Amino acid sequence: MQFKHPEFLYALFTLLIPILVHLFQLRRFQKVNFTNVQFLKAVTIQTRKSSQIKKWLTLLARLLVMAAVIFAFAQPFLALEEIVGKTSKTVLYLDNSFSMQAKGSKGPLLKRAIQEILSDLPEEETISLFTNTETFIDVSKQDIQNDLLQIEYSSNQLSYPAAYLKAKQILGTSQETIRRIIMVSDFQQKENAFTLQKDTETKTHLVQLQPVTSQNLAIDSLYLERNINNDLILNVLISNIDTSTENTSIALYNNDKLIAKTAVSIPKNGTAETEFRLDENIKINGRVTLEDPAITFDNSRYFTINTPEKIKVVAINEADDNFIKNIFTSDEFAVLSSSVERLNYNDLNNANLVIINEVKQIPVSLINALKPFVDKGGTICFIPAIHGDLVSYQSFISGYSTQGLLAETIQEKKITSINFSHPLYRGVFDKKITNFQYPKVHSYYQANASNIILSFEDNSPFLYKTNNIYVFTSAINQENSNFKNSPLIVPTLYNIGKRSLQLTDISYTIGQINSYDVPISLGQDGILSLVSDQESIIPLQQSFSTKVSITTNEVPTRAGIYRIQDKNNSVQQHVSYNYNSAESDLQYYHLSTTKDYQVSQSVTELFDQIKEETSVNELWKWFVIFALLFLLIEILLLKYLK
Repeated sequence: MQFKHPEFLYALFTLLIPILVHLFQLRRFQKVNFTNVQFLKAVTIQTRKSSQIKKWLTLLARLLVMAAVIFAFAQPFLALEEIVGKTSKTVLYLDNSFSMQAKGSKGPLLKRAIQEILSDLPEEETISLFTNTETFIDVSKQDIQNDLLQIEYSSNQLSYPAAYLKAKQILGTSQETIRRIIMVSDFQQKENAFTLQKDTETKTHLVQLQPVTSQNLAIDSLYLERNINNDLILNVLISNIDTSTENTSIALYNNDKLIAKTAVSIPKNGTAETEFRLDENIKINGRVTLEDPAITFDNSRYFTINTPEKIKVVAINEADDNFIKNIFTSDEFAVLSSSVERLNYNDLNNANLVIINEVKQIPVSLINALKPFVDKGGTICFIPAIHGDLVSYQSFISGYSTQGLLAETIQEKKITSINFSHPLYRGVFDKKITNFQYPKVHSYYQANASNIILSFEDNSPFLYKTNNIYVFTSAINQENSNFKNSPLIVPTLYNIGKRSLQLTDISYTIGQINSYDVPISLGQDGILSLVSDQESIIPLQQSFSTKVSITTNEVPTRAGIYRIQDKNNSVQQHVSYNYNSAESDLQYYHLSTTKDYQVSQSVTELFDQIKEETSVNELWKWFVIFALLFLLIEILLLKYLK
């Protein structure tokens, strides 16, 4: 038992006063002589005993009355020692990711959690609350009631350690505060094991909301390919969690027009693939949908096929250029091939890629013309010649980088190493290849390079990239190398060409870093916007003379098909964004209470527990009642005890 005003307890010393008065009370009985002395002596003794008992009982009653009154003024209470004299600060993380759409026993998990927070949070209590998208600092229930009721599901979810660290930052480090973190989520299982930073000074509570079922159908991905008949095929990959389905309907739309429909059966915890044949050279703003009432965000995926834009390639040759024309075909590239003497420098202004194909000496005029071309976002692929003019090579590369060519070496070497993680080979290889037939060269130029793509057996570079220049360190003509006969030449040069103008893919994932180019010249004050029926944003962009490079990450926030518009609202292209399908896998961590955190099954259960732990039972009313009771006992003693 503890006291709000313990100083009043000093008044207990006043209880000594009635005790002393009672002990030193020297009142004597008066003797009266009667004839029957024996009888009167017995009466005197009996009267003395009765009087003493009454006085002691009365004294005890008065002492209890005074003690009860003193205790009442001291205001005693019962509470845990750790909460006495401290204020409480609570930060609540509310997970509003898409997996919280799952149905619990009392409705969708997120909606039910919001209802319990609003019903169980005390009116006068102030907390801080944040979701994956919003943050509210030191607010009451009334302050955030409307905001909570309007919270929408988010595709961007904070990792659990990141959410915990953010909560700790909001809490602060005050030692005079009871710090409490509450995390409300379904705690969907991720790639890594569930861990939180250890902190003995902070009380951590996890509220794991559990759905009644983990059944879910989802469209995982879309991709284009060509079949054996060279038809353009859209492949749709569908996953199924915790159930098996028969004849699930899959529909394909172009804008709002239904263009195809099929049905597919999916095994339990398995996947199925279906395909749609698409017409060639038709612009499509597509949407693939299925019906599933459990989780709805993954029932549709969007894709876009824009009118093909050819990548402009200028090849400057002093060697055979047939391999360039064979790789850069006319359906995707527009190739202009010329010798150094006949080169029209104006063609460089509209080019995306310039290939310098074994030119023995690079003229100063060409070096000067290529400098603004690279500065405006152009890409160069440089292939040196045998016994080339090293001075002109060094002068050319030094304008962009210090990683230039050094002395020429006559020595046979094999090309043995591939940098599989380089963006140039992304999606090219299913696995790392170690047993292919190595191409070789008979002479090469030494180079001091870091970003190596292909290398020789001694790890010296055969192909490297510096800034926007891809540099081969050896001639690749038939006399010097058999690299043209290697299966590496096609993906290497093709992807160099494709990356010189990154045309939009059929779709992108929200929350990931996405980059693509729009072939348009905007001018000095031009700007592009992404516009849909739900939102309009201005993405991060960089304007060049022949293109605009766009990069998106956290935006846009909604899946759909977006129009790429200039400042005059003229539509240049369309681009599609989809939500990350990782939220579709309804697998959860199995959490239990540990020394680092406590696990509850509902917000109501946790709030009731916290209320019980932090409750203060005030006892002063009981002592007032005891004082009145003892006073009544004293009155009865004085009145009825003879």
